[in-house]
Amino acid sequence: MNPSMKSALEAGYQSCHICELLTPLQTSHCERCGAKVHARTPNSIQRTMAFSVTATFFAIPAHLLPVMTTTTLGNSNPNTILGGVLKLWSLGSLPIALIIFLFSVVVPLFKLSALFWLCWAASYGRDNHERADRRVLLYRLTEMIGPWSMLDIFVVAVLVALIQITGVMVITPGWATICFGLMVISTMLAAESFDPRLIWDKAKNR
Repeated sequence: MNPSMKSALEAGYQSCHICELLTPLQTSHCERCGAKVHARTPNSIQRTMAFSVTATFFAIPAHLLPVMTTTTLGNSNPNTILGGVLKLWSLGSLPIALIIFLFSVVVPLFKLSALFWLCWAASYGRDNHERADRRVLLYRLTEMIGPWSMLDIFVVAVLVALIQITGVMVITPGWATICFGLMVISTMLAAESFDPRLIWDKAKNR
């Protein structure tokens, strides 16, 4: 963003979050789609923090509890996410192990760290335009990769649906599956709640 350019807010306009029509600041509803408009998303940082803390709360049992239990000839073997990754690694399935580790462990932790960092930067950070560019890029990356964390849930769902041989091998989902799904949903809601325009406001005020 060019530092000499005015933002819509400085020019006296606000953008509709549905159809992106610019309307004067005095307008309460979009003239085109009728949605309620705000210059900035109300309570954006507070909502993002609330969803991020919720996601952190669910992340603990999601990684500590069994994500699925494999019962073979009456012997049950519960597996956590990391346990499953290590087992795949030991069996020689390195690409699958790396993919699950990346999208089930690295991506959620990266996304949570990024969201907390963006909230801090929008509230207390000392931004210039170069930093604002990088932080907006980080936000876009965070928003884009969020749904890919559901890969682990998809793998468990496929295994549960396909491997149901009563008396021989049965795979059942564990509580970690629910916690992991709630964690991913919370991070997606957190990313949707964050208003990246706050980053530019911080840079403009310097």
